[in-house]
Amino acid sequence: MKYLVIGATGNIGSRVAQRLVDSGARPSVFVRSAKRARALFGDHVDIHTGDLEKPGPSLAAALAGVDGVFLVTDGWDLETRDRAVSFAARHAGVRHVVKLSTLDVRTGIGTGPWHARGEEAVRESGAAFTFIQAAGFMSNALGWSESIRRDGVLRSSTGGGKIAFIHPDDIAAVATAALATRDHDGEALVITGREALSYGEMAAAIGRAIGRPVGFEEISDRRAYADAVQWAGKGPYVDALVDIWRAVRESRLETMTDGVKRVTGREPIPFAQWAAENAASFQ
Repeated sequence: MKYLVIGATGNIGSRVAQRLVDSGARPSVFVRSAKRARALFGDHVDIHTGDLEKPGPSLAAALAGVDGVFLVTDGWDLETRDRAVSFAARHAGVRHVVKLSTLDVRTGIGTGPWHARGEEAVRESGAAFTFIQAAGFMSNALGWSESIRRDGVLRSSTGGGKIAFIHPDDIAAVATAALATRDHDGEALVITGREALSYGEMAAAIGRAIGRPVGFEEISDRRAYADAVQWAGKGPYVDALVDIWRAVRESRLETMTDGVKRVTGREPIPFAQWAAENAASFQ
């Protein structure tokens, strides 16, 4: 079987590509930077360079002879890229597209509507699909590192609400299994971490990992928006973030599923383990 990973130098795509390599496969990757891909995977992958904004012949070449595609896109207009990839894949005879989506497709919160449109584009292509509807990533907590290092505190508008963040390795494991087994064609797999935690509880877990207390300070939506604009700029993404944080505060994102165990046969990785793995980022 031949696989193509789109987004292979990113957080999840790189893990999927590496898992395929470790399994003995030689995947293709579609990336903007061949240098970065080569630094990650050496000569264990076939590298195709291009831009999904203007895919053209480069995408068609990457899809030639491919059986399955792992697709990661982002942004408010991600449906255009999902459509381009899935229709090109179907034209090239690709059997299966695995799209990284979000469980917020089911609630309409945050980036959920963006991915809902992306999922619909994949369906319209007629390609066999699996959607990975994942909870928020544990790696999103790296955005807290500056305030924790500087002030020993996490500031958030999430209040006491809880969310079951998921380890990126769990997402990659589920996605790779969906690609390799074809056991989940036509399914939307909802995957979450093993427990829903408040941001205060996650801050405390980071504190235990780094050996010093980390506090939690609740802030308003207005303050959260202003803080996010400083590092992300104004636009739909910041609006989506504030919407997500509000939903957490209002206990609308506490969903937990057995999706990871059902696909991989093991329990999801706990947040405490992620915190220990990334302690250096908070010290």
